[in-house]
Amino acid sequence: MARGAGGSDGGTGSFLIGLIMMIGGGYLLLDGIVVRPNFGLGARAFGIGGVSITSGMILIPFMFGVGMIFFNSKNWIGWLLAGGSLVALVFGVIANMTLQLDRMTAFELITILVLTVGGIGLFLRSLRAG
Repeated sequence: MARGAGGSDGGTGSFLIGLIMMIGGGYLLLDGIVVRPNFGLGARAFGIGGVSITSGMILIPFMFGVGMIFFNSKNWIGWLLAGGSLVALVFGVIANMTLQLDRMTAFELITILVLTVGGIGLFLRSLRAG
């Protein structure tokens, strides 16, 4: 006896349509998000104990670490300084991102929501026993 999606009797058609709707709605939603960085060389990357750490301050130990690595590549302190500075810089950039929805019409927003939530509904309905 042939079974549907996920081994249930829910139906492969509902599964595929729901999956396509979820993917389409998710794509349109992510396509409508605008990412704006608020990060520069003098901008505050993050704070530690009320002290603002700027991206320029992060680059100082990075420079020392790179210099130590070029002098002696087996120096673990140089690798720690350079690697830790890069991690802190990436952390600071990500922490200072602003995510906003792009300007869109009500029709576009309703279409995105219906595709995403309707697709989730069809997808989940196809997985339950009929």
